[in-house]
Amino acid sequence: MFARFTEGARRAVVKAGILALDAGRPALDAEVLLLGVAEVRPFSLAAFTASEADVRARVDVGDARSLLATLGIDLDAVHRRTRAGLDAPGLWSLRRSRVRPLRVTLYGPLGEIPLAMHSRKAIEVAMWRPGPVTGEDLLWGLLADQANGAAAILRDAGVDLAALIREARVPTRRTA
Repeated sequence: MFARFTEGARRAVVKAGILALDAGRPALDAEVLLLGVAEVRPFSLAAFTASEADVRARVDVGDARSLLATLGIDLDAVHRRTRAGLDAPGLWSLRRSRVRPLRVTLYGPLGEIPLAMHSRKAIEVAMWRPGPVTGEDLLWGLLADQANGAAAILRDAGVDLAALIREARVPTRRTA
């Protein structure tokens, strides 16, 4: 499935997977996928005004850094030493199960994690258009489903959703 993804879009999904694995989550949720997009920023959308910190404050991925810091351990330094190069997008794959077609799993050197329903839907919407899957497409996939909470997180972080949708050229539902 990653064959159509641009390097930036792939890095965002891999970053989200690593965050979910580090947090001990059973699946990669849409809110963590949004955090991966906010951290990597695989686009140059001026209307995406939420910072990584803004999104992280609204997404629970655990707080191991502060806990380990009280023991004098710098988690970022540990990750740099032990995970050098393991976050390279080329080492990761996104595959649909042949037996269970609704199950999509992210596989990589740090582990494997299935995509939760809403994040799977976001990926499938992003892949709906022909051509490469970009960061804007990932954002479109996240914003297409109001039930996944991504729009609410961005709204709470102060993002003007109407401006973001216009700039990212996200298709909107037309009423008759």
